[in-house]
Amino acid sequence: MPNTPHPLLETIHSPEDLRKLSRPQLHTLATELRDYLLHSVARTGGHLSSNLGTVELTVALHYVFNTPDDRLVWDVGHQTYPHKILTGRRERMASLRQLGGLSGFPQRTESEFDTFGTAHSSTSISAALGMALASKIKGEERRAIAIIGDGALTAGMAFEALNNAGVADCDLLVILNDNDMSISPPVGALNRYLAQLLSGQFYAAAKNVGKTVLKGAPPLFELAKRIEETAKGMVVPATLFEKFGFNYIGPIDGHDLDSLIPTLENIRHLKGPQFLHVVTKKGQGYQLAEADPVAYHGPGKFDPAIGLQKPQIAGATTFTQVFGNWLCDMAAADTRLVGITPAMREGSGMVEFERSFPERYFDVGIAEQHAVTFAAGLATEGLKPVVAIYSTFLQRAYDQLIHDVAIQNLPVVFALDRAGLVGADGATHAGAYDIPYLRCIPNMSLACPADENECRQLLSTAFAQNHPVAVRYPRGAGAGVATSASLDGLPLGKGEIRKQGKAIAILAFGTMLYPALKAAEALGATVVNMRWVKPLDVELLTAVARDHQALVTVEEGALMGGAGSAVLEALQAADLQLPVLQLGLPDVFIEHGDPVKLLALQGLDAAGIEASIRQRFVSLLQADVQAA
Repeated sequence: MPNTPHPLLETIHSPEDLRKLSRPQLHTLATELRDYLLHSVARTGGHLSSNLGTVELTVALHYVFNTPDDRLVWDVGHQTYPHKILTGRRERMASLRQLGGLSGFPQRTESEFDTFGTAHSSTSISAALGMALASKIKGEERRAIAIIGDGALTAGMAFEALNNAGVADCDLLVILNDNDMSISPPVGALNRYLAQLLSGQFYAAAKNVGKTVLKGAPPLFELAKRIEETAKGMVVPATLFEKFGFNYIGPIDGHDLDSLIPTLENIRHLKGPQFLHVVTKKGQGYQLAEADPVAYHGPGKFDPAIGLQKPQIAGATTFTQVFGNWLCDMAAADTRLVGITPAMREGSGMVEFERSFPERYFDVGIAEQHAVTFAAGLATEGLKPVVAIYSTFLQRAYDQLIHDVAIQNLPVVFALDRAGLVGADGATHAGAYDIPYLRCIPNMSLACPADENECRQLLSTAFAQNHPVAVRYPRGAGAGVATSASLDGLPLGKGEIRKQGKAIAILAFGTMLYPALKAAEALGATVVNMRWVKPLDVELLTAVARDHQALVTVEEGALMGGAGSAVLEALQAADLQLPVLQLGLPDVFIEHGDPVKLLALQGLDAAGIEASIRQRFVSLLQADVQAA
């Protein structure tokens, strides 16, 4: 862990210790915490910019509120590293996002201070409202606080929750961690004074007395109300949140403990829904991250004294890069193409597309539902939308996928990045379920490229269709197959035999082809590159089934309802009966860790595939050897 001494931080084993400190000591603690955080993440990799921005806010919240009895719900959850460090997990930070180590997100099984898992955004207000009303029903005195930032307020679910919370009879505090400076006027002494005034008992009491007196004279009451909203609106963007039924306070400097603490102390005693607007800076305190918060959003390991270095040697091309290159090439060839991302421009490989085709690039924010229906609207007018979205995030737009795209049979291409296991981000980000949830939808097709070149080819195939098609591909690089410059596709719903063997045939879906080929060398098995889950190549499947004594399906996705299930359904429909071994992801949530290790633990590397086949079909393999 960091070599720099952190004497005060090392005395903090829980927020109880923090609450014993004096105000001047809190400033020292925040300085040490930021330094520790920087050097810790530099050694493990992980989310950095957003966490550097929440140091003072985290200190202030744990100082003012009686956590864990008072509930903190962080949103998005990748900004909780300071929270983890202050809640007894400092010494485990070296294991962050590693197999068996700390999660990169809040996790209820990890600590009582992690009140709700928030690895997908925009859920905090709903969850905190539930907690606040549960406390009221149970007759328990506690506060529920939702801290929402990093663009999470752009999602519709957050506004649905605000709409509900504003009329709920409970004590709820929503803190907007505004780290983009997008809706904020300048902060300073005046705003600090106003925040403390607006959160104070005197102001709250005076406002209530005024309401009581003026309600007898409705015109005066409405006039006073308008004057109050106008006066606040001159210095703060209060009106929207006040209309939802919240008492708006702020904006205040989220890095100023002398502003945060008294304001939070005042709010703690207020009744009803409160909304505190806090302005923070991503990367705060580390100049390189302040200058480029996107680059330092989720860096790998690096030297804080030097910063991120450009790779000296170009590594293997990733599937994301293959998609980004294809998108630009296809857009140049077809002016109907439009690209859509729900706030994942860098992660989905759309940076160059935005530069080259800005008028055809749409980042809709963290709003997956809107992204899909927006694409449907574009498609109705003859355009060809390509929605670049992580597999795990498309789950959030399932109704729109069915109702707005598939039922209307609109030609939308879904480029599903992060299909399968994703490694350090864990179960919440794993794309384990897209095969089952997509293949059951009428009009929908689903392709599983085995390597980089097939990914480009199958994207072209998908784009050429007049119905919705998803192309799923994993995070990172593939087998290292060079991609052609051509935009030619592959036949829809057709696979290929890649290796001819004897008694056993392995049906590989997606990147599982390459470990299957390696396993087959030792087994003398046939290997089929299936390419498509839907439409399944039934002609090829039945031919292979008739020529072999057993089949093995291999997929990096959920076994229940997955590609193996599709094969079984097709065999049953063809009235073909033979043993089938299904290999894939089991019915459990698989946690974070190195993706290579995780695949091996699930038996989805070459050695695991070979071992499973040998165990299941020992007699067939022995017969093969004897016949030879």
